[in-house]
Amino acid sequence: MQMDREIGRALILGTAIIVAGALVGFGLTRVRAAERYVTVKGVAEREVRADLAVWPLHLVAASNDLAGANAEIQSSAAKVRAFLARHGIDTSRVSVQQFSVADAQTNQFGSNTRPQSRFVIHQTLIVRSSDPDAVQAASQRMAELVSAGVVLSSGAEYGAGGPTFVFSGLSKLKPAMIGEATSRAREGAEQFARDSHATVGGILRASQGVFEILPRDQAEGITEASQIDKTVRVVSTIDFILSN
Repeated sequence: MQMDREIGRALILGTAIIVAGALVGFGLTRVRAAERYVTVKGVAEREVRADLAVWPLHLVAASNDLAGANAEIQSSAAKVRAFLARHGIDTSRVSVQQFSVADAQTNQFGSNTRPQSRFVIHQTLIVRSSDPDAVQAASQRMAELVSAGVVLSSGAEYGAGGPTFVFSGLSKLKPAMIGEATSRAREGAEQFARDSHATVGGILRASQGVFEILPRDQAEGITEASQIDKTVRVVSTIDFILSN
């Protein structure tokens, strides 16, 4: 009887080991099957043209008389508006920002050298236009303002200067570009599958890349914001399931 019990335990233990081994083997098979996928990238690009221009013009006037400095800055602003209108830019969308007055006599930390002008007035006119071509053309004729006596500020505090060109139609392009990037990714997966004698199945996972707006002419020193013509680019990373 004792021997029969030991034989029974041995049979049960052996059966359990066999079943456990089968389950482990099945689990490994599933893991390996799940790993049969290929990761590919799909790229979509579009050439676009800016539909908005923003152009800050920084004016400055200096005088020992505050009223005189103010009259000069207002005269410069009027000349700028006339210049813009002459070049076909709607001046109703021009706004005034960053108006400031500096009095050299109130500068306690200034040098002992007497300044040439006591009052300095800065004023920025922001030109906003839905006609980037007109703004670009006008920006090439700045010498006309200088000849008219308009003093324009420049330097690091005002950035690179010149107009900024903006493309605002990205949301309309996204659906078609995502579809194109996915199609390009599948083409790559199918080429890989042909080379490895496999078949492409569905998508296991997908990661949509960030949309980038790049300068059309990608050369050193050229920024996207300074160009009317731009390139919109997106890269999607997709895992496709493979089967034999």
